[in-house]
Amino acid sequence: MDRVVVVGASLAAVHAVEALREHGYAGDIALVGAEDVLPYDRPPLSKEALREGVEPDKLLLRDPGWYDGQGVTLRLGRTAIGLDTRDRAVVLEGGGRVPYDGVVLATGSRARTVTCGPPGAERAVRSLRSLEDAVALRQELLEARSLVVIGAGFIGLEVAATAREMGLEVTVVELAPVPLARVLGDEVGHWFRHYHAQRGVDVRCGVAVDEIERSAGNSKVRLRDGTVLSADLVVAGVGAAPATDWLAGSGLGLGDGVRCDEALRTTVPDVVAAGDVATWYNPLFDETMRVEQWNNAVIQGRHAAGTLLGGGDACAVVPYFWSDQFEARMRFVGRSNAASDVRVVESSDRRLVALFGRDSKIRGALCVNAPRQLALYRKAIEDQVHWGDVD
Repeated sequence: MDRVVVVGASLAAVHAVEALREHGYAGDIALVGAEDVLPYDRPPLSKEALREGVEPDKLLLRDPGWYDGQGVTLRLGRTAIGLDTRDRAVVLEGGGRVPYDGVVLATGSRARTVTCGPPGAERAVRSLRSLEDAVALRQELLEARSLVVIGAGFIGLEVAATAREMGLEVTVVELAPVPLARVLGDEVGHWFRHYHAQRGVDVRCGVAVDEIERSAGNSKVRLRDGTVLSADLVVAGVGAAPATDWLAGSGLGLGDGVRCDEALRTTVPDVVAAGDVATWYNPLFDETMRVEQWNNAVIQGRHAAGTLLGGGDACAVVPYFWSDQFEARMRFVGRSNAASDVRVVESSDRRLVALFGRDSKIRGALCVNAPRQLALYRKAIEDQVHWGDVD
């Protein structure tokens, strides 16, 4: 294998490059990215970057010289629009082609959009996915007095908390009965709703958005219950979708992401996937999953590189993610999906510890402002401790 192309200037991509060299691969590496900036860290975009200002150099995952040192050819500002698996080339917008012997797909995910109202109404709604989005949104927040956030997922709640700390009046609108219900369940969701309400965020759940209108610097969000919310700014945090549109017709198995086996091999030889875009079988949980988490992108980027070079070990990882909202430092390990047992171990105005079980085993743990318990529960998940034996 003499030519590897890594598609997506992402966290998973950077770690794939690093692991390729650590495994002794000495051939060419090309890194293709749609944005015209070096790969950067995304979690701060909804927190520090909005609150304190965007400093692009501090967000970079690696210094510019690192890529030269690794012998990487950068193709930034070049969007991949196709994967020619017959002639083995990544097709770029504008007609360019990058030949390959092996490919790492690390294109991540894209923000879902909100479409309500007349044509063009979506232009009144901001999203937050890229560095460019963060720069523009911070400027608008500095000039705004009020904000409506559509969606009470992690990004939506983080933006709401940051905006409230900046002095804005903030309303969050969520279709589910409580925030984070799909991910963490109703009981945990009630805790987060109460936590935000205590800090002045108006959280409205169980109601849909019917229409959004923008005129004269003001937006009106019409809810299905007849309420009309007026705000200077509207931000959508309604989740993300894997960036796979460009792979249509490639022969790869696609669904909720790029379908992979336990080692992150796709259905096409010499093509692996990592990070948000990969759906793979995780034997530790006996589950096929796609994980949009920072830690998972690091592990999978490295694992996919090893698989591309001939490795075959399963990527058996305990997912881990975090979210900072006001003073709440939330950390989660494992999986909460399809939990049949949920146990709240501790709950107060500042702290929350909840456990998630399935098939008589502990599968996940949520710790808010409780860092010591997190390590203990992570080990219990790795060891597949029986649900009844978890303290």
